[in-house]
Amino acid sequence: MLEFPRWKYVVILIVLALSALYALPNIYQKDPAVQITANRGGQVDEALRERVLADLKAAGIANIGADKEGESLIVRLPDLHTQAAASARLRDSVGENYTVALNLASTVPDWLQRLGGRPMVLGLDLQGGVHFVLQVDQKAAIDKRMDAYAEDVRGTLRESRVPFQSVERRPDNSIVATLSPSTDDAAVDRARVALAKAQPTLGYDVVGKRITVTVPETELSQITNGAIEQNINTLRNRVNQLGVAEPIIQRQGADRVVVQLPGVQDTAEAKRMIGATATLEYRAVVDGNAQDAIDTGRIPPEAKVYTRRDTGAPILLNKRVIVTGDQMVAAQAVNDATTGTPSVSVTLNSVGGQRMFDFTSANVGKPMAVVYTERVPTVTTVDGKEVRSFRVNEEVISVANINGVFGKNFQTTGLEKKESEELAKLLKSGSLAAPMDFVEERVVGPSLGAENVERGITAVIYAFMFTLVFFTVYYRMFGLITSAAMLFNLLIVVAVMSLFGATMTLPGFAGLALSVGLSVDANVLINERIREELRAGVPGKTAIVTGYERASGTILDANLTGLIVGVALFAFGTGPLKGFALTMIIGIFASMFTAITVSRALATLIYGRRKKLQNVAI
Repeated sequence: MLEFPRWKYVVILIVLALSALYALPNIYQKDPAVQITANRGGQVDEALRERVLADLKAAGIANIGADKEGESLIVRLPDLHTQAAASARLRDSVGENYTVALNLASTVPDWLQRLGGRPMVLGLDLQGGVHFVLQVDQKAAIDKRMDAYAEDVRGTLRESRVPFQSVERRPDNSIVATLSPSTDDAAVDRARVALAKAQPTLGYDVVGKRITVTVPETELSQITNGAIEQNINTLRNRVNQLGVAEPIIQRQGADRVVVQLPGVQDTAEAKRMIGATATLEYRAVVDGNAQDAIDTGRIPPEAKVYTRRDTGAPILLNKRVIVTGDQMVAAQAVNDATTGTPSVSVTLNSVGGQRMFDFTSANVGKPMAVVYTERVPTVTTVDGKEVRSFRVNEEVISVANINGVFGKNFQTTGLEKKESEELAKLLKSGSLAAPMDFVEERVVGPSLGAENVERGITAVIYAFMFTLVFFTVYYRMFGLITSAAMLFNLLIVVAVMSLFGATMTLPGFAGLALSVGLSVDANVLINERIREELRAGVPGKTAIVTGYERASGTILDANLTGLIVGVALFAFGTGPLKGFALTMIIGIFASMFTAITVSRALATLIYGRRKKLQNVAI
């Protein structure tokens, strides 16, 4: 008998309704926008909104409106040209307490957003996204490594028990270690051997009581190249924290990195996470009155003056860093179990853990400070040209006595909630080997061009119409059933990809085309099987039932093969291959559902109530 359970009809209707609902956001186009997000010290409120609108009006820049969305102020603009002009104007006017970034603002209605509806994310080759070019500060990378070398020299001399007066860096990228006048020749030779053993790639020249450490050009080149490669790896980790699908992060030239983020919803967050260089340093507190030292100018040679965030008072800290963010392998934003305040739980690597253990073992009961360091990009205009630089903020966020010995695992307090979450992300993704400056930022349009995209959509529509006409003529009523199932298949794929935020790229469309092709093949198998049964003299209803039952096994086998290929491509592929595989996997599941279940439901609805089915239109 040609029957179909009612509960399956209900399931199909629910799937159809949900698919239509979550595919609906794709009909809403996005507005070019400028997103303004507050850094620490800034606040997104009505006063900022009024000031921004006044600035744009004074500059003669038209806008659609400005509204607070989440933690950001979104200024909507009529076109991309106006967006660029507004961005340049607002960067100068809002100040360094705010991050100004280009964005594409959603026009999906609020009621649909509350239900979780959002448009399908398109790749750079279809929709575009945000394009950043960052320049790596190679000098800072060398300075950072030279500071590490100088600290290693001090540590090696201490371990070798060779007294020294000073270890200083020179502008020519050399390090001069001046030993104590009482040091004998044997101790000098012992120091040179120990240094050469610790850092065999460096050069060592001994003149009297002075050892000059030189860094070869090949080593400097490796430092700069290694810094860029480490920054690229760190950027990949940070982008993964953002959940961006199929990003492009690659080196450009000697000192630049290109970052392309397709379909990014929050470019301000992406810009902060990519360019941020905030980190933590743990330093010992130096005894003495910091204010008196500043007033008299007599700051101890081993100390440096910092400012406490909570009180604004100066404090003297040791120049020697105990551990830094570079030595942290894990970090998590948590609430302190005692006070309930936001904190960051950190885990150090073995080297950092040993250094922290050694320090705390020797300094129980003494204070230790946590320094929060961040580099804030600044842009000034000189002679009509933008000059980009960095301003370094260093604040002591916590000073506490060491109550017990600890090593790899501990907590850092003194942070705000948002700050602790962002810092934990930065520490988890790794620190930058060298600072980077944004030298270019823009919204990228479709690489195929608007004309090619329009022609592609037109081609798809005509191809589908041709398929509809062909199936209707060749299979008649079952041709219409097949066409309805194919439409349902496309609707499900678009809805699923929109709901889960999957990125659609050109290879993704190829995967979609393949899955639709599999759906067509499945329906052809069913229709031809029904025809064979009718030619054999089987009654109409029995032929339909037999056709679906006998074709279902073949369809499952064929789609299972394609599914295995898709899973393999997704597991082992990268970039475009993942996009192709993901779309194909979703399409295969949708095509099996529509070909086997939906088309049978329609056939049963059309032919099932007829008592005597003399003829089947196929």
